[in-house]
Amino acid sequence: MLKMKSLSKAFLTDAVKTQALHPFDLTIEQGEFVSVIGPSGSGKTTFLNITGLLEEHSDGSYELDGQDVAQFTDKKKSAYRNEKIGFVFQSFNLIPELNLYDNVDMPLRYRKFNRDERDKRIMQALEQVGLAGRKDHYPTQLSGGQQQRVAIARAIAGTPSVILADEPTGNLDSKMAQGIMSLLKDINAAGTSIIMVTHDNEQAAQAKRIVQIKDGHLSEYTQQKAIA
Repeated sequence: MLKMKSLSKAFLTDAVKTQALHPFDLTIEQGEFVSVIGPSGSGKTTFLNITGLLEEHSDGSYELDGQDVAQFTDKKKSAYRNEKIGFVFQSFNLIPELNLYDNVDMPLRYRKFNRDERDKRIMQALEQVGLAGRKDHYPTQLSGGQQQRVAIARAIAGTPSVILADEPTGNLDSKMAQGIMSLLKDINAAGTSIIMVTHDNEQAAQAKRIVQIKDGHLSEYTQQKAIA
């Protein structure tokens, strides 16, 4: 599904070059659940942005579904993000003026599904996260854990190949966090790949693989090593 080879990222100014990610190789197969751990400022978010086609890499190659993303136009990147990639953020990124139904509906409208198809997808997604009965509620009427479930529903309604989750439990207490982790594992068990950035080693250990990024260097770790 995803193959990066000698991939790196550097930020350039007039006088300074900052190496955000040093060259690394990484392959993630369809259906995997991979955690990406590391301290703040280590390059995790840069890695996730490149993976999600929100940012370009500097050197090396990156293939998605066998296609070189360097050949993608901006239009193709946008279409690929909308159709193949689901995003879940720490801050939920829900639109407060829209109810749950309309929040989940928003990205589906860009794909020009007809009304019946959108309604089917929205209700299935809300049902899967346990919030179908609250479809007319607004984000401010929900707990943090419920808001994150809506964000996950929005991500899965488009049936993406992969979900990129950036600290999805970072704003939640331990009980709510475990509920979100259980939901992500259920989604993964159904065949959707998940790449999750987290600073929580216990939650990282629930994934099938762990990758660590430290000072821009990416390395593969066993769960035992990552937790030590």
